[in-house]
Amino acid sequence: MPPPPVTVQRYAAATIVATSGLFQVASLWRFRLSEGVLLTALIGSVYLLIAIGLFGRSRFTLFLAAGVCAAFPAQLLATGPPWPWPAADLLRFASDVAVVALCGRVLWSVRKLPSI
Repeated sequence: MPPPPVTVQRYAAATIVATSGLFQVASLWRFRLSEGVLLTALIGSVYLLIAIGLFGRSRFTLFLAAGVCAAFPAQLLATGPPWPWPAADLLRFASDVAVVALCGRVLWSVRKLPSI
């Protein structure tokens, strides 16, 4: 029996968040150590914790993932002109928007199911 679409969407969101978190933590080895790089690595560790939660069944993690992943695109759009963005910011923007969309879709699908 194949898994339900909600599970596939949730695991897709978890995989995207985990990959994004790994790349953010890996920025410690890629760039010179500065406050911005340390903040990025800290956010990456939060992304990894959220990804672990997304592999479970909690709705709270879905809300948390949607909220945390929506913060970067909102901040990026609010602070300045949208172009030209560095490629890393554009990739993170796209992955965060995808996670917000996936988590929103899963939350909408399970809205009438009983909580565990």
